[in-house]
Amino acid sequence: MKEKNPWHTPVTIIITVIGVIAIVALVTVAVLQNRPLHQKYKYGIVLDAGSSHTALYIYEWPAEKDNNTGRVEQTHSCKVKGPGISSYASAPWKAGQSLTACMEEAKQRIPEKRHHETPVYLGATAGMRLLNMENSTASNKVFRAVEEALQMFPFSYQGARLLIGQEEGAFGWVTVNYLDDRLKQGLETTGALDLGGASTQISFVSDNYDGSESPSNSVNFRLYGNDYNLYTHSFLCYGKDQALRMALAHHTQSGPETILDPCFHPGYNVTKKYSDLYDSPCVSDRKPQKPPATFTHMGQGNFLQCQEVVKNIFNFTYCKYSQCSFNEVFQPLLQGPFGAFSAYYFVMNFLNLTDTSIPLEAVKEKLGHYCATPYNQIKQQHPGIKLKYLAEYCFSGTYILTLLTEGYNFTSESYSDIKFIEKIKGSDAGWTLGYMLNLTNMIPAEAPDTPLLPHAGYVSIVTIMAVLLFILFIISLRPLWPRLSKQPQII
Repeated sequence: MKEKNPWHTPVTIIITVIGVIAIVALVTVAVLQNRPLHQKYKYGIVLDAGSSHTALYIYEWPAEKDNNTGRVEQTHSCKVKGPGISSYASAPWKAGQSLTACMEEAKQRIPEKRHHETPVYLGATAGMRLLNMENSTASNKVFRAVEEALQMFPFSYQGARLLIGQEEGAFGWVTVNYLDDRLKQGLETTGALDLGGASTQISFVSDNYDGSESPSNSVNFRLYGNDYNLYTHSFLCYGKDQALRMALAHHTQSGPETILDPCFHPGYNVTKKYSDLYDSPCVSDRKPQKPPATFTHMGQGNFLQCQEVVKNIFNFTYCKYSQCSFNEVFQPLLQGPFGAFSAYYFVMNFLNLTDTSIPLEAVKEKLGHYCATPYNQIKQQHPGIKLKYLAEYCFSGTYILTLLTEGYNFTSESYSDIKFIEKIKGSDAGWTLGYMLNLTNMIPAEAPDTPLLPHAGYVSIVTIMAVLLFILFIISLRPLWPRLSKQPQII
């Protein structure tokens, strides 16, 4: 007769089966509960109505995390055909009409079920600031036309407004540091250098600046539980297009019929209208008395002489503060790395001068060689670029270097702290993302709560606990082990 095997008793079998099922169920539930879910997204649209053109940006973020932790990313951009909306002062309806093609693109790109909840913002910058100064009635009509056009689409229209210069600079700083994850991680921040057609902005955090010396240049943020006292200033009329007008105005103060311009290539020869040159609040008060209808603009191509011309549009003669940049504007000591974007990047990228590891003197030498190249040769080398833009790169490059070194006080050593950037992790550098994040409260003032453990860590711990549970179950059967080890005996 064989001795009964305790493993074959009904109770033991039931306990074993239940234990195994419990363990499998525990692991399965843990994995299913913590698996990544199919992500749903929300969207936002921001239109950057600049002085020379308008651009539309679509942003996307996880719907489950839109309060404070969702990562916002740019998914699409569309450049509006034609000039900036401020150019339509005499025909405001065209300003609204110009936006429809890009808005139709947005309509196709964003899922239809999200249309009604997708906010649309339009921010107008220096071009409209100048128009508002010159003719506020025309400015209001342009905004009305834009508003009517945007409200025709099935999105949640949130308004079109004129940004002040400090907002443009501050939101650009937020964008650069948000995309680089510096705010969430509490890292040293990056300064922001923005250059448009009609204005330029500089924004950075300085340990030497508490906002008391020039309060109008101070912006305070509390982001992810950290306080930032930001220095920011916007120089209206110092975008590259208006700066060129000021430089030409300096040349033409006496109303000559011909000017020799060192900021344009040798062989450049174009007839221009005085009325077009002085058709801007930045230079209208400098128009010469009874000038001829036109003047001949001829290039000489001399970088050093061009620098002297550019310096004439800055005022360095007086500073009532402890230190200034130019035009009697306070600026603390530069600190940390800087990201230079918008026209900074596009001009320097065309000139192949975005590598700031190259010594500043070598950069100036390369630009000097470029400016001295005959205009016909430049046109042959770049057949696909509009002549208006092509002709101005010598001036624009010289202006950028002069603004950075003479205006903002970057030295041969600190010039290498600048990084010319177009995008950060797929999103355009600029004020638009920071603007949307601010209006939607997407960046928390306090650091958001995070899970105790990441998904993988949680599953690992649950699995280990399940294995331990199984081992303990086996050990609980220890009293049966001696009987199981005995060999069956035959009587």
